[in-house]
This record gives sequence, C-alpha cells and structure tokens, in this order.
Amino acid sequence: MQHSGNKNRLTLIDKEIDISGSEIIFQEQIRTDNINSIFEFHNSNWSIEEGWLTGKNPEESAGMAIINQDFPGNILLEFESRTVLPSTRDINFMWNTEWDPGLNSCSIGYIGSICGWWTRRAGIEKSPDFSLRATSSNFGFKPGRIYSVKAGSIDGNCFIFINGKLQIELNDPDPINNQKYTKVALSVFSSHVQFRNIIVRHVAWKQLKINYKPEF
Repeated sequence: MQHSGNKNRLTLIDKEIDISGSEIIFQEQIRTDNINSIFEFHNSNWSIEEGWLTGKNPEESAGMAIINQDFPGNILLEFESRTVLPSTRDINFMWNTEWDPGLNSCSIGYIGSICGWWTRRAGIEKSPDFSLRATSSNFGFKPGRIYSVKAGSIDGNCFIFINGKLQIELNDPDPINNQKYTKVALSVFSSHVQFRNIIVRHVAWKQLKINYKPEF
C-alpha cells in the first residue's frame, strides 16, 4: 500500500496530487437550519448531531445525501466519518454522479465504500452496471472509529486514501464524463453513519516519471 510522506501530497502510481494547491469549491458548516438547502435526500433520514451530519437507513437501498451544488471536472472529496454503534458497516460516498428517479438510486457514478459489499471490503465500483470494481479485504475496519477519507478521480483514475494511506486505485478505461455528471453524495446502505469536515476540491496534480533503478 502506498502513501505519501508529505501530508499535502497524495501519491498514485504515476500521479501526485497537491492537496493544498487543489482549490476548495465546497466547505460549508452544516447546521440544522441549512441542511435542507445544502443537500437533497433520498431513502434515508439525515440530521445534525453534535456537529456530525448523521444518516440512517436500515434498508438495503441507496440512502443518499446529494450536495445540491454541481462539481464539474476532476474532484477530490474529503471527510471524516464513523459508524454509529451498533451499526458496523457501509460508509459510502459517490462522485461524478446524478440521481435517477427511475432507478431510485444514482445512475452513472463512481461509488466508494468502506466496509461494504456485504463482506467488509473497501473499494470503488462504477454505477449503474457495476461491471467495473476494485475492492480490498485488508483494511481492518473498526466500527465506531473515526476515519479520515480522501477520494476522487483524475480522468477516470479513481482512488481512495484512508488515514493518509492509499487503499484503492482503479483506472476506468471508459471514464465518466465529469462535465455532465457533476454530483457528489454521501450514502448509507443498511447503516447508520456520521460525516463531518466535508470538503470538495478541484484536483491539482502532476504526472510522475516512474522507472526502476538497477539494484545489482
């Protein structure tokens, strides 16, 4: 698993993301009096509890809090999150997506999850056909613990960092049109989850030259 020694840098296989150089395009103090103007809600109950955006959905359905603002382009989503015990699973989030009333779910979009897929995995999949997916069972999720998440994509190069470490990297051979599908969402799927310190950025990045040096 890769990680960057600099907290302001996120390192992928051949790209480096400059966090401090990535423009903040969403950072709101979410309160009871503004929650309904910031989000559109589906299939779930959401409230503010001691500063946490708290979502609850006991059903196996797409319980979503979709940010009303549009986020075109390559974006980086940041937040802190935890499950609310006795809930033990499915901290979920989406980007480059939109809501589809016919599906009663998101249509096209990248879906990230921590402790999901019924098997306690972290990973990324592409909606709506879910034929593109990468997951890992090696994260060691602890229910109720707070996790810092940074996730997003650069022209289909998708990633999730958890507590500063790269957990999943996935290259989409047919990237989502990020000028057309521009919504970001937080989600609960048979889970009770809290989010805070939610930030969305435009990604500032550079290409890395990668090569081996002789070892012998």
